[in-house]
Amino acid sequence: MTEISVAIADDHQLVRAGFASLLDAEPDIGVRVQASGGEELLEKLAATPVDVVLMDIRMPDGDGLWATEQIAADSSLDNVRVVLVTTFGLDEYIVRAVRAGASGFLLKDTEPVDLIRAVRVVAEGEALLSPGVTKYLLARMSLGLRAEPATHLDVLTQREREVLALVGQGLSNDEIAAKLVLSPLTAKTHVSRIMSKVAARDRVHLVVLAYESGLVSPGWLHGQ
Repeated sequence: MTEISVAIADDHQLVRAGFASLLDAEPDIGVRVQASGGEELLEKLAATPVDVVLMDIRMPDGDGLWATEQIAADSSLDNVRVVLVTTFGLDEYIVRAVRAGASGFLLKDTEPVDLIRAVRVVAEGEALLSPGVTKYLLARMSLGLRAEPATHLDVLTQREREVLALVGQGLSNDEIAAKLVLSPLTAKTHVSRIMSKVAARDRVHLVVLAYESGLVSPGWLHGQ
């Protein structure tokens, strides 16, 4: 079994210790780096690259958004995935984090099982957006915090558009497969092809694209 290496960045020692204890108890996850701020994290990652960084947004000595941007810009850290810990009150940070290259978001009150699942999902190369965070991100964008202009969708088949719409609603590959009566592998293949066709950096960008192209409408935000 290949171990998933993790870095935890948070300025509260108790939070770091709690996350580390929880993750280290899993047979396939190991916490290799702990840091209290962005600068310290980057210094340690230079010596000990990891698969997943679990990082608070608000930290001294380089906040989580700045650190995410630095990681995304460093070619030696191309394989490092960042999951940001946030709250619903930090709306503008969520949109900026999409642009910065974050692969996922967790809320401060995330259940332990969801934290562990998040690390595994992101380590597998997928982005993590819970339905709650997805709705919130899209709601904030609808109030003028939009990221980038939508990519033209003529390159997508009708089935790919259906899949993209479900990605935009925060559904996982397994949930998309169940919804469209497909195998999970077929759903994953559709998502990968869509990302390639529209040149999306990750699943988070697909969510933004689904909203800005009209495949997911503001009405969905209130209908779920």
